Amino acid sequence: QVQLVESGGGLVQAGGSLRLSCAASGYIFSIKVMAWYRQAPGKQRELVATITSGGSTNYADSVKGRFTISRDNAKNTVYLQMNSLKPEDTAVYYCNTQIRATPYWGQGTQVTVSS
Repeated sequence: QVQLVESGGGLVQAGGSLRLSCAASGYIFSIKVMAWYRQAPGKQRELVATITSGGSTNYADSVKGRFTISRDNAKNTVYLQMNSLKPEDTAVYYCNTQIRATPYWGQGTQVTVSS
């Protein structure tokens, strides 16, 4: 079955960096669009970044220039490099893909940015 497992979250000071990873299994990773979402307390889940099978990327305006999404198809892994972190980046970050109109989510990893 499809599994997405995130790692790399933690507590960091404002201005710091973190790198999230999402290991995928159970499907042909290389052909699917991968995405990172986040959900802050009391807020709706929001799209952070996407990457296509060919490596094209797209970002939310709030993270452009600070976050970078990438993928390693040989390792079935997608990454989110987060630099210049701000307190408003605090959220649970989720990895996502969609197969035949069914969305799949990881369990999430907590990112907390202190001011």
